[in-house]
Amino acid sequence: MLKGMIKTLAKQIKEFKLVSILTPIAMLAEVIVENFIPLLMATIIDSIGSGDLNSIYRTACIMIVLAIAGLISGYLGGVFGANASAGFARNLRKAMFENIQTFSFSNIDKFSTAGLVTRLTTDVTNMQNAYQMILRMAVRAPFSLIVAMIMAFTVSPRLASIYLIAVIILGCICALIIKFAFKYFNQVFKKYDALNESVQENVTAMRVVKAYVREDHEKKKFGKASEAIYKMFVKAEGIVALNNPVMMTTVYTCILLISWVGAHMIVASGNNAALGLTTGNLTSMLAYCMNILMNLMMLSMVFVMITMSMASARRIAEVLNEKPDITNPEDPDFDVPDGSIEFKNVTFRYNSKSEKPILENINVKIKSGETIGIIGGTGSAKSSLVNLISRLYDIEEQAVKDGEEPIESYVSIGGKDVRSYDLETVRQEVSVVLQSNVLFTGSILDNLRWGNPEATDEECIRVCKLACADEFIERMPDKYNTHIEQGGTNVSGGQKQRLCIARALLKNPKILILDDSTSAVDTVTDAKIRKAFREEIPDTTKIIIAQRISSVQDADRIIVMDDGKINEIGTHDYLKDNNEIYREVYLQQTNDNGDFDKNGGEM
Repeated sequence: MLKGMIKTLAKQIKEFKLVSILTPIAMLAEVIVENFIPLLMATIIDSIGSGDLNSIYRTACIMIVLAIAGLISGYLGGVFGANASAGFARNLRKAMFENIQTFSFSNIDKFSTAGLVTRLTTDVTNMQNAYQMILRMAVRAPFSLIVAMIMAFTVSPRLASIYLIAVIILGCICALIIKFAFKYFNQVFKKYDALNESVQENVTAMRVVKAYVREDHEKKKFGKASEAIYKMFVKAEGIVALNNPVMMTTVYTCILLISWVGAHMIVASGNNAALGLTTGNLTSMLAYCMNILMNLMMLSMVFVMITMSMASARRIAEVLNEKPDITNPEDPDFDVPDGSIEFKNVTFRYNSKSEKPILENINVKIKSGETIGIIGGTGSAKSSLVNLISRLYDIEEQAVKDGEEPIESYVSIGGKDVRSYDLETVRQEVSVVLQSNVLFTGSILDNLRWGNPEATDEECIRVCKLACADEFIERMPDKYNTHIEQGGTNVSGGQKQRLCIARALLKNPKILILDDSTSAVDTVTDAKIRKAFREEIPDTTKIIIAQRISSVQDADRIIVMDDGKINEIGTHDYLKDNNEIYREVYLQQTNDNGDFDKNGGEM
């Protein structure tokens, strides 16, 4: 599992492989240079006693050259590492976002919106920091530690054994710190999802929050999510904080032991390297002491960073490895003959583990150019039915018992199973206008051209007239160049719906689905829109989901949905006289202007 996760993430290094290789090379060069400097420093100290100035000057010049070389190597390592890590993070974000665009609704249902936002921001940032740490410190620290240890044993094996014991002790302590801190870091990013979700809900529903004076409630909810992250980080960082005092205690203990033992060795040998140890040797050993133990501390921080990023890496890999469960067939069909639709023995459920299906045994044929009304109570699966037409979800395969004939089950457009079409083709031919419409930042024309980027101004004006949107656009100061704020906050609900209908018409689709998309439009404008549809786009199959019977009464046929099943199909007059559900709602809406759900319960 770990190997697969690393392989998935490593694929995103791509064009940054070269700088990813150059970074550790530069760091290794810096380490080699740094570890030669203490030996040269020891030579200078020992040369002072002999009074050999030429040797001192020569050694000092070599030290300056090495110091400059180390500085350049360190600088290049920083530049290469920054480029590699920033590029890696960019590729991760891009790859995740592109993969998310291929997800079907069922794939998206596995991840919360807040969870995806956290993965694209916080988790990627953690991976960027960890990757830079791996390229630089994870290479530099162990290599520097090993080189310094070798140099120390070269100078004095007796004193170097003190380092070896300290390294073993610190290694065990660091392993324990990482082990206990990991479980907290693993949980803290799940808390980020809750925090982001709280912020997202609050900002998106700000009008509702203010309308119901729920600011205090939202503050408490945000504070609770923020407090949970705070407590988790305090626990994790509290454990990691032990690393520094333990490390410094070990460092100072080693310095004391080396100074004490080294001084005795110098006195015993008479400051003679051949007999034991010199003052210069002791100075270099102290330098190596700091080098070894500081690199060990750095290495422990690398492990902590990697530990923190492991949770982020897993969450990112989940998104990258998620495969869309709705894909193109091997040899897709790119031609949709017409807008005819057929549901044949269709059963559907959002979750395969659900006991009861959302839709059950749906059978209906719709002719090309026909206008179909769909009406039913809340939860009767009206929207679920039309989602299958553009293949936002796939239908459920019918289970076949031994000895029985297989049950043919499909949704077809133009006489062909929707699963045989190219996804982009079928969705281009099916326009869906939802009740909860979305407009994007930009002008009205920019929003309309989401339906057809190549549409002319005249084509945009034409569809706006069909959707009765021209009535309010012409009254605006900048008309079709009027700027739409994010989410369409500067237009009303009815205006937003009409713009979205116009946008859908601009695709010139073979099938147009209005999913309760005139709920915010007055009945007069609703009637004008339907009249325009009849006269201007007679060859387009129109499916109108509505709560108001007035919105569907002039349809060629009306489907009455009840609890995920088709209760009855017929014209307005037929259903009014023969269908109890339809007749009751018709009478209520005629007498007291009620809607479909006003008859005392869900249908």
